[in-house]
Formats: sequence, C-alpha cells, structure tokens
Amino acid sequence: MSQVGVSWTTLVDVAELANALAQPELRVVDARATASTAVRVMDARYSLADKQAGAAGYAAAHIPGALHADLEKDLSDMGKQGHGRHPLPESEVFAARLGQWGIAPDTQVVVYDAADGSMAAARLWWLLRLIGHRKVAVLDGGLAAWQAAGYAVDAAPVVVPALPAYPGQFDMTQVVSADEVQSRLSQTPAWLLDARAGERYRGEVEPLDRVAGHVPGALNRPFGMNLRDGRFRPAQELRAELEPLLSGQAPAQVAVMCGSGVTACHLALAFAHAGMPGLRVFSDSWSGWSSDANRPVATV
Repeated sequence: MSQVGVSWTTLVDVAELANALAQPELRVVDARATASTAVRVMDARYSLADKQAGAAGYAAAHIPGALHADLEKDLSDMGKQGHGRHPLPESEVFAARLGQWGIAPDTQVVVYDAADGSMAAARLWWLLRLIGHRKVAVLDGGLAAWQAAGYAVDAAPVVVPALPAYPGQFDMTQVVSADEVQSRLSQTPAWLLDARAGERYRGEVEPLDRVAGHVPGALNRPFGMNLRDGRFRPAQELRAELEPLLSGQAPAQVAVMCGSGVTACHLALAFAHAGMPGLRVFSDSWSGWSSDANRPVATV
C-alpha cells in the first residue's frame, strides 16, 4: 500500500521509515519533491560528554538524505542567561532554520539520534510541535536500531532546497516559566514531573548543575523507565504506569522538567505515545531553577 500522505506524530519504526524512503514520491532528493509528499529525516545526535560527537558522527555515517540538527546551535539559544543550560531558541530564529532545512507545514519529519531519542531527537520533536507542526515523529531506537536492522547509512553531504521561514510561532502557553513554578509550589495534587535519574532528583549527586535536589513538590519519573532495549515500551504498558501520575488531571494541566529541558521532551513524548499528549514543558528545568539561590530546593 502506498505511503503517500503518511502522518506520523509520535514514533515511527525503522521498517516503516525505510519503506517510505524507498518510494520515489516520498524521498526528498531535489526541488521536485513537494512539501506535501516529502519525508524529511533529521539527525539530532548529541553527547553531553563530547559536544562535537554528534556532528562528527553525522559526518561519518547517517541515514541517507538526513540533515543534522545540533542541540546547542539549532535547538537552543546559548546566549540567553538565567534559563538553564539549553535555553529555548527564539521562535523566528527556529522558523528560519526550519526553512533552511526545507521543512514546510505539510512535510513529514522524522527525527533520530544515536539510540533512544533522549539526545536530542525528542527535543526537536517537541520544538516542532511547539511551533505548530504536527507531522513529526521520533525514529524508535534511533540510528542504532536502523543499523541493527541492516539498513544502509551514508557519509555523503546532504543539500536540500531552502524554503522561506516556517509560517508559525512558538505557542508559549505550552512552556512553563520559573515564575509559574514558583507560584504553584504548594499546589496539590503534584503537577510537575521530573525526568531526571532518581539519584539526581533525590539530591544524592549533581554532576552538571549548581545545586543538587529538585523543585519542592515535583514527582520523579526517570525517562529511562519508558524504554526497553533502547526503544519505547508498548503504549498500553506505559499508559498503565503514566496515567496514575496525572492524579486525575488532564495532561495539559501537568508539566515535565529535567536538567535542561531536553529529556523532559522525551517524557512528554512517552505520554503522547501512551495516548496522553499535551503535557507542558518547564524548559528552564533544574539548571535554570537552581541558578537562583533564592529559590527553594528539596532533597529526599
């Protein structure tokens, strides 16, 4: 069956993507491929330990036709102060970048990173949704799953026809500010979920940020719990665990955070995959919150 008109919005399997890319009407190879039929593949690999590793890995081997998106250069505005380690880019800057990548409102975007989507495929997924793009999904298992399945990779440079800036703006109602967190510290039931590893949430270790601990009242749900062997667990299995965390609230009433607003997007994706989309993101996250010594810190 033809894949024209595919509309993936959360996850896509490597076999589905390979099948789509095998169809000439869906490949983005030159200006003749229209936005309404094209699949744009984005490589968002990033490593906290080596900031050059993502670009180097992309240059060495990537899914054929994929473009590279850098967490700090493309998906953050590193010039902003007080908003954590990976501040949100400006809406108009991100819109222009999407145009340079050849992404239009009807383009099906598939994002991958090295493996599980946390660095930083889910961040690009969320930014695209924040600007109003709906046809975007994360490749489940990432490049590791693609190669394990025997699909080809390429080292050739990729050039695509640029488009005008994406015709959208960030919906900032989906972004939680530090001021909002401060105003809701005493709110019950809990409305803020922290995607960091348990030892960082509890304040036992803090390898990256100024202070160890968590926002008072936040609940911990490490993003790694949503995975099995580098891929997302089945939707119904996840729903059984994630839905109780909402405490009867609608997803839009709950927000997610992490260290710098990156793996929080992975947790938001897990909720969407489980059929509960719409969680907001505290983009400053712990690195932004803890940068102000006047803000309270909890430890467990």
